[in-house]
Amino acid sequence: MTQTSERAGRLIGEGRRGSFRTLVVAGILSLTPFAAGQAMAQTLSFAPVTSSAFPSDDGTVAPNESPEVRSAALPDRLRRTMVALDTREAPGTIIIDTGNTVLYYVVAPGRAIRYGVGVGREGFTWSGVQTITNKAEWPDWHPPAQMIARQPYLPRFMAGGPGNPLGARAMYLGSSEYRIHGTNDPTTIGKFVSSGCIRLTNEDVTDLFNRVSIGTKVVVMPKHAAHLAARPVAGGAMASSMPPRRPEVMTLPSGRQAMNLSTSSPY
Repeated sequence: MTQTSERAGRLIGEGRRGSFRTLVVAGILSLTPFAAGQAMAQTLSFAPVTSSAFPSDDGTVAPNESPEVRSAALPDRLRRTMVALDTREAPGTIIIDTGNTVLYYVVAPGRAIRYGVGVGREGFTWSGVQTITNKAEWPDWHPPAQMIARQPYLPRFMAGGPGNPLGARAMYLGSSEYRIHGTNDPTTIGKFVSSGCIRLTNEDVTDLFNRVSIGTKVVVMPKHAAHLAARPVAGGAMASSMPPRRPEVMTLPSGRQAMNLSTSSPY
């Protein structure tokens, strides 16, 4: 009777040890795919591509802050404002004061809307008179050959839409490769950053886009020219953000559609 009890006890103990070993092995096997997946991800570099992977001459993808916060960060001199302007240019003319990083749209004799802009960096500024020959909403981006030669890693094409370096709108100047366009990085407004293009916030470029037409005269002043005399007029401050609106479907230039899920319009 005693031997039988001892034998039964040994069997039960061995059974428990066997069950424990089974659980341990099962646990190791369950972790193996995860560990293997991590190793493969490291081997094949599955890490997500960040915006800095494509630091083009004309901009990068949008930061995470809301458009309203980024817009509010602009200094007063770069915010859209009605000003008294000392110019003889006719109403309907765009004047770009390169050295002062501002753009004026003349709306009446002695009156203009002032916008903050980003302009060409050292060696890429230019001056002269052009006309707007084309306008595009959510333009596709085709980096010019000269830019690709400087930055071979750039994509050869990027479809229009949020995140595109050209932003929400573009106005093409003559037969040149220069444009007045939007940007998804408002921190570049007021700086010398581009390859010669003139950039505004997406909200401001949309406002300007809706005011101008094909054939609009564009005067680009030299970087070291005397700045135009301008002063804000009473009550000239203009809204820096559009009122909130519901999500909408936007049709991109390629015919594709994209849902704007923002709680307020960034453009």
